[in-house]
Amino acid sequence: MCQKDHSMIHCQIIPPHIFRHVAENSTGAQKDAAYQAISASGQLRGQREAITRFAAFAPVTAGTKRRTVFDAQKGMALPGKLIRGETDPKSKDVSVNEAFDGSGKTYDFYNKVFKRNSIDGQGMRLDSSVHYRQNFNNAFWNGQQMVYGDGDGQIFNRFTKSVDVIGHELTHGVTQFTAGLVYQDQPGALNEHMSDVFGSLVKQYSKKQTAKQADWLIGQGLFTANIQGVALRSMKAPGTAYNDPMIGRDPQPAHMSKFVKTTQDNGGVHINSGIPNKAFYELANALGGNAWTKAGLIWYVTLTEKMRPDTQFKEFAQMTFDVAKSQFNANGTEAAVKTAWDSVGIKI
Repeated sequence: MCQKDHSMIHCQIIPPHIFRHVAENSTGAQKDAAYQAISASGQLRGQREAITRFAAFAPVTAGTKRRTVFDAQKGMALPGKLIRGETDPKSKDVSVNEAFDGSGKTYDFYNKVFKRNSIDGQGMRLDSSVHYRQNFNNAFWNGQQMVYGDGDGQIFNRFTKSVDVIGHELTHGVTQFTAGLVYQDQPGALNEHMSDVFGSLVKQYSKKQTAKQADWLIGQGLFTANIQGVALRSMKAPGTAYNDPMIGRDPQPAHMSKFVKTTQDNGGVHINSGIPNKAFYELANALGGNAWTKAGLIWYVTLTEKMRPDTQFKEFAQMTFDVAKSQFNANGTEAAVKTAWDSVGIKI
């Protein structure tokens, strides 16, 4: 589970409902890959990966970017073979370079925008393992490092391809070391929401995009041309990211009136996150400019200074309102926050 206890960390980018659809609507290799992903999720949940023997190759230095990429060589032993460190030249392996560059863009975003020294705030080295298992359809943060599958080439491309996915998963680490949101029900949906918000902002920051220029998609490019879909999720229009016979239809709601009550997916953490996602999009779009300067700052301060492990949607909305008021001297920004939450059926 994704929570502050390091022994209980496991956050994957692909929600389980997609794998269930694939298992029900495919045969052969695709069905096998879906069952492998479902099985892996169960095996890895709550697992502590024994990678402490790979202690930092350099001492922690405040404000210093330290990235290390390993090759799992299609196995399950982590981290794998060391391929590239911070000062090493580019690899011939595109996955290695994408993992290296994506973790660097995430580090730069948090460091330059919020003065945060890596994921834990204390200079943590950013470790990544690529080529995990055979044609593995997922990427995840396990509480200590990033892990990427290659995809099956039929439904999913390689998982290092989307920088917002890398930003999303590494943000699970930020949440782990700050609010420690439990990975269940509304707190779990807020956990996923935070990762979507900052994953999108990492992409926007790296591309120098304004809120109006951004696509607000999470995982754009992960689906192959065989799939009818643009991304895993849309923050601008939850529920519209994909609609395909193989993987099903995007189930995310955009309003509390459509909140999904379920026991699956830890209480719908990848589903109901669409509601706060929509609120953030509405706020960022209303404020204009670069989304990280106001909306992103409000969310970051709320995450790192206000939230508790069991924070619910309505409590979170009130927290963002209070932070907006304190950060921007009651200049009307808090009114925009209230309007954004109103638009998804959450009254402050």
